[in-house]
Amino acid sequence: MEQPRRYRIVDFDQVAGVACPCGTAHRAFADVPEFPATVHRTVITGDAKPHYHRTLTETYYLLQCGPDARMQLDDELVPVRAGTCIMIPPGVVHRAVGQMTVLIFVLPKFDAADEVLV
Repeated sequence: MEQPRRYRIVDFDQVAGVACPCGTAHRAFADVPEFPATVHRTVITGDAKPHYHRTLTETYYLLQCGPDARMQLDDELVPVRAGTCIMIPPGVVHRAVGQMTVLIFVLPKFDAADEVLV
């Protein structure tokens, strides 16, 4: 009898994209009960819609972005570059400004009902 794998591998190029306020998200690990988060690769091609989460904490890691890319965090526009990492706790209004591809770690697991557009 074959042992089940104790690990998971995701190829984000094989994960279907889902429209979100930021652009197109490719979400992984939602189906893994023992993993307390989801991981998203999100492609942002224009300015995202401002939003916040009631209970979710998101951590953005910028994989690539345009030279004028910024993040709006509450009332502040923060310049960002590839390699920047931002932890966004519940209640912080945020959006990406400009083109970028980000890896987003969401704790607990992403729930669309937790997302509030401003």
